[in-house]
Amino acid sequence: MATAHRRSVSDALVTGPGGIRIGWEIQYHHLGPSSVHRRSVTAMENRITPLWVTKDKTAALIDRAPWARVDDMPWREIAGGKEMVIRGGYRYLQVWKCVPSSPRHCPRTEGAGHCEQIHAEWFLPALCHPEKNPVHIEDLVLSSATGESVPVYVPNRGRGRAGRHMWVPAADCRIWRELTAETASLPEAPPPEEDDVTTFAEQEIDRTCRAGEEGRHACDARPVRDLGQPTGGFTLGRLPTKRADRPMAITPVERAAAAAALGCPPWEVGPCSQCSQLMRRYGRDAAMTCDLCRIALNQGP
Repeated sequence: MATAHRRSVSDALVTGPGGIRIGWEIQYHHLGPSSVHRRSVTAMENRITPLWVTKDKTAALIDRAPWARVDDMPWREIAGGKEMVIRGGYRYLQVWKCVPSSPRHCPRTEGAGHCEQIHAEWFLPALCHPEKNPVHIEDLVLSSATGESVPVYVPNRGRGRAGRHMWVPAADCRIWRELTAETASLPEAPPPEEDDVTTFAEQEIDRTCRAGEEGRHACDARPVRDLGQPTGGFTLGRLPTKRADRPMAITPVERAAAAAALGCPPWEVGPCSQCSQLMRRYGRDAAMTCDLCRIALNQGP
């Protein structure tokens, strides 16, 4: 699809009922970072959300624009109607309280420790607790155009790459924005990057045929960009202890994080009467104290 100025915007344009426009870029061969940047900026200037599709874990487009990775399927399987599963680029938000009963280890401590804080990270469907159903490419075609799936850009709070792009459920995006106060789905101006430079390493030519072999080889110079690791890394600290002269106030962010971690409506969240940590305090099957405090009280003298 091209604009009135005949500049290419995307391979295919999908327009949703609400006017959402998704520009699909099917990229099965190598493309340099500068081309990914230029074409993504052109799409966004025309109010089109770019969505790049690749089959390669080393593709330069990964995390430089909204993307999705699928398997390298033969055309006969595609023509036969076999579903294409998204292997990377689509994630779900997981919010949990870091306690011994949690199925996850603490991302902030080494080993199997727990910090009693609330963590939020983005996970691939297969790594969620409980495990989520896989997302197919045809599902993303529909959900991205209707707004049920939206792009999210998570800036890197540490060193290294600038950030990560991903497609996520709109409901998870709303929770993430409540927790982090981040509102931008895409960077306003993605930084331009230089293409890979081809150099002569003065090594003998490897004449071994690699056709049909699985895995990476010494000749694969490009690094793997789709690592599948959790990302986000937001942690909500412990609440201050309630004092007799000052009742404890619960902020909207704290309430939203606790509700997501506990799996209950925000209005059922309240402080434990013993330690003041947020818990499911109100509603059906609610309690006055959290599980840890009940264990401590039952084991006391």
